Amino acid sequence: MDLLAFFNHLLNFVAPAAFLALVLVLAGRYLGGKRTGVPRWWAQWALTFGAGVGVSVVGLAVFGRDGAMVTYAALVVVCGTVQWLAMRGWRG
Repeated sequence: MDLLAFFNHLLNFVAPAAFLALVLVLAGRYLGGKRTGVPRWWAQWALTFGAGVGVSVVGLAVFGRDGAMVTYAALVVVCGTVQWLAMRGWRG
């Protein structure tokens, strides 16, 4: 595999985490209202994206392949939880 193919595979591997993180951050900003102490949008995206990539790596290690539906379900649950924590959702 050459370098260009490697980067293509890497980008396709992290794309679901990046997209979900972006959607959650944008939805949190517009539906969550104004809250004090909430990190900036790019910090929220970075936290959610990092958690999503971590879930994808664990799913790859456990199942031996990328794209298992259980991994995608865990990706949604973990990213949603991280975004809820970043938005301080427990404060109502």
